[in-house]
Amino acid sequence: MNDNITLVWFRQDLRLADNPALKAAASGRVIPVYIHDPQAAGEWAMGGAAQWWLHHSLADLDRNLQALGSRLILRHGSAPAVLDDLIAEVGVSRVVWNRCYEPWAIARDRAVKGDLKARGLQVESFNASLLFEPWTIRSGAGGPFRVYTPFWRACRAAGGPSAPEAAPDRLEAPAVWPHSERLNDWHLLPTAPDWSGGLRTAWTPGEAAARDRLIAFLDRALGQYRDRRNEPGVPATSGLSPHLHWGEIGPRQVWSAVADRLETGAVAGREGQAETFLKEIVWREFSYHLLFHNPDLPHRPLNARFEDFPWTDDETGHLAAWQRGRTGYPIVDAGMRQLWATGWMHNRVRMVVASFLVKDLLLPWQAGEAWFWDTLVDADLASNSASWQWVAGCGADAAPYFRVFNPVLQGEKFDPAGAYVRHWVPEVARLPDRFVHRPWQAPGEVLEAAGVRLGETYPGPIVDHSEARARALAAFERIKQTDAA
Repeated sequence: MNDNITLVWFRQDLRLADNPALKAAASGRVIPVYIHDPQAAGEWAMGGAAQWWLHHSLADLDRNLQALGSRLILRHGSAPAVLDDLIAEVGVSRVVWNRCYEPWAIARDRAVKGDLKARGLQVESFNASLLFEPWTIRSGAGGPFRVYTPFWRACRAAGGPSAPEAAPDRLEAPAVWPHSERLNDWHLLPTAPDWSGGLRTAWTPGEAAARDRLIAFLDRALGQYRDRRNEPGVPATSGLSPHLHWGEIGPRQVWSAVADRLETGAVAGREGQAETFLKEIVWREFSYHLLFHNPDLPHRPLNARFEDFPWTDDETGHLAAWQRGRTGYPIVDAGMRQLWATGWMHNRVRMVVASFLVKDLLLPWQAGEAWFWDTLVDADLASNSASWQWVAGCGADAAPYFRVFNPVLQGEKFDPAGAYVRHWVPEVARLPDRFVHRPWQAPGEVLEAAGVRLGETYPGPIVDHSEARARALAAFERIKQTDAA
């Protein structure tokens, strides 16, 4: 074995800066490797949008490594078997990686670490994905948190996260490189048909693009984040979620950049706006905290009473109408179409469409979770699971089940001029503001002038919201009564 070669196993940390595993390896010769092992994740293998992002992010990482005199080795198959092959081929004695927190990944990594150590190899893992490890933030009673606000306070009391590290200036290559597969041979990009045009227009994966997006957000929108983040028609959010998921930028880097703006007075008088953004970063942490301490989070409600919730069977095709953005509620349809076109949806609209699925349509939250998993470029098991349970009223710190978002009022409050709806639902774009979120209430002459023919050019509402709300509350009362019995 060569004691001066370290294998760096990249996973959801596709960057050079603030990468503790890469930094630990950089003092000697380095072999960076990414292993494509979709079978390991089981039902949570990445969806089509995520695969598109991964392809481009890996290409970017390889270019960045080559600029440092290195390269990215690509292999597919069972990660433990691939690591064994590489160790045997190259004779490395040290393997390092940054931790993942999905239950299947924790089990895999624990087994790999134990096996390699038993064979005499050095193995180290690091935290590159979170501000704090999920087991380090504890309640006053010493257990995990189930409510966000005390979790936020505990994180703040723990002090700021460690400072991000710079990328290495150069990486020393091994004398002989192991064979690498071709990225194109993994067929991560859609081809028949190629539905990724909207993704290409909306996103540039990679470390430099993540850094540029952060800077643009800090310059443009941080100072008004709290006031305007709920408006889907304006660019008031960071759009960093896919970059964070893939580790093209880390939360320590984001936190540090915001802290610098606060310390230099760049957002003087608007500190509360910046703190609201930091709370969203910590909400991501809270989701990982929940997943780590509740490995069944993607499947089972944290609130056990919802195990017996009387969901409906989808005999009317409502799930498909929701997925296609054909519900007849413009704000819901706009969100679902934005998701399909760009692999992303504004967070306020995510809450609206999720509430519509589980409460207006009375379909299980797991169905929405699965659709988001396949279509989001930021499909993140912790955030996706925790957020769907939050809206469904069955998770930690959940919105009460009886809080049912009214899609019309949500649209009128957060998209009053209909800019968002008009963009994504052009069928109703010519309606006056007062009807753009409720076209079924527009007089016939108004519909005709706008070119809207309900049931033809645009569907009427697939459910009546008032009736659907009453049905959802009645279903909730049934499980409450079962509890009391």
